[in-house]
Amino acid sequence: MKIKFLLVVLLIGLYSCKSTKRPQVVTKKAKTEKRDTRVNSDRTTVVKAPKSLPSQITSYSKQFLGTRYQWGGTTKKGMDCSGLIYESFKAHDVYLPRISRDMAKKGKKIKLKETLKGDLLFFKTGKNRRNAINHVGLVVEIKNNAIYFIHASSSKGVIISSLNENYWKSAFTEVRRVL
Repeated sequence: MKIKFLLVVLLIGLYSCKSTKRPQVVTKKAKTEKRDTRVNSDRTTVVKAPKSLPSQITSYSKQFLGTRYQWGGTTKKGMDCSGLIYESFKAHDVYLPRISRDMAKKGKKIKLKETLKGDLLFFKTGKNRRNAINHVGLVVEIKNNAIYFIHASSSKGVIISSLNENYWKSAFTEVRRVL
């Protein structure tokens, strides 16, 4: 008798837990592009188009300027050259390999004179026993026939350098477009 009573109480308890509400389906809202709008003095509205993906990635990478060099690092506490590139692209849902020599196998190899903002520059630097690509930089600006790129230097951390500097000019290997 006690067992029947316990079963009835248990069934009533389980039945009363049933929800009468229909389940809700939750979906993520699509990302909306922010547009810069302002009103001019003549009361006309000016709408700026959203930044291109290369501009977004290069802008994002600049937040790491001054970050110290750390081999294998990928945070503001410390990062290496490929970590900087990897994180900057990953933040915009573009996934590259983590190592510079593997990054150099992605995208399309282009001529130096075709270089644009967002392209990747690859180098063979220093005492490179393997004679393989071991450094990467992200083109952030092209001005007066000079190519400027952000990268993590082992001596100075994350900085912007010019490809016109003798060291970088002599170590330069190739430029690739991944976007």
